[in-house]
Amino acid sequence: MVVSKISFEVEKLFLIIGILLATFIASKAAKFLVDRAFKRASAVVKVDYTHYSFMKHLLSFTIYIIGIGFAAYTIPSLHDVAVSIFASAGILAVIIGFASQQAFANVVSGIFIVIFKPFRVGDNVKIGSETQGIIEDITLRHTVIRDFKNKRVIIPNSIINNETIENSTYGDKKICKWFEVGISYDADIDRAMKIIQLEAKKHPDFYDNRTAEQKEAGKPAIDVRVINLGDFAVTLRAYIWAKSPGAGFRISTDLNKKIKERFDEEGIEIPFPYRTVVYKKDLPKRKR
Repeated sequence: MVVSKISFEVEKLFLIIGILLATFIASKAAKFLVDRAFKRASAVVKVDYTHYSFMKHLLSFTIYIIGIGFAAYTIPSLHDVAVSIFASAGILAVIIGFASQQAFANVVSGIFIVIFKPFRVGDNVKIGSETQGIIEDITLRHTVIRDFKNKRVIIPNSIINNETIENSTYGDKKICKWFEVGISYDADIDRAMKIIQLEAKKHPDFYDNRTAEQKEAGKPAIDVRVINLGDFAVTLRAYIWAKSPGAGFRISTDLNKKIKERFDEEGIEIPFPYRTVVYKKDLPKRKR
């Protein structure tokens, strides 16, 4: 009886040692796998090793808690302690899960951005209806956009994945810039169209997007159309090609000045609405 009891205790001792050894190996393996995954991620996007170090230690701590809990559970007198350990670990896991839910969503969204590449560093993008600028940095948590006021807009990746992305650099950088101007009903429409075409073609940022067949067919390099007959103006729209969004912006702003000057020289009026203001005190009084 004594021999069998000693043998049973030795088996328990070896079992506890085996559990602790397996826990140690599992902790080392988990650290190695996490470290390798983070090093691969750092080759694609900028990463902060401090965050990964914290995650490695947290994972190692969780594995040790589980291993020690199993080891304690093999000893009858420590069953209550083991149950407390598992309960504490479960509560801790729930707390950590709720606390890191949004952070995990940002990480997953960052991985999706890296895989599907809706934009890259250096792209000119518009996120949603307001944020527009150049992609400066992409991390696993957020994306940094430098707007045209040289401010940095930091947007969590999970928010970007839920927004419509307008990428002006994706695939083809060329852009067709619309230039609109209103002229009076008395103005010479054909002359106004010709002036817009000539001034736009002289701009250094203008890009001729016509094919060889279109050039042979005599298609104009800049198409100008009447798009609206308004209450007080005839609206003309010119379709002007540029090599990049920045070049298109320069063309439109420069043409605002140049077209105004040329229209003044040619006697083409850019109209504006007239309003007649009548003061009530100047109205004749009614006779009763």
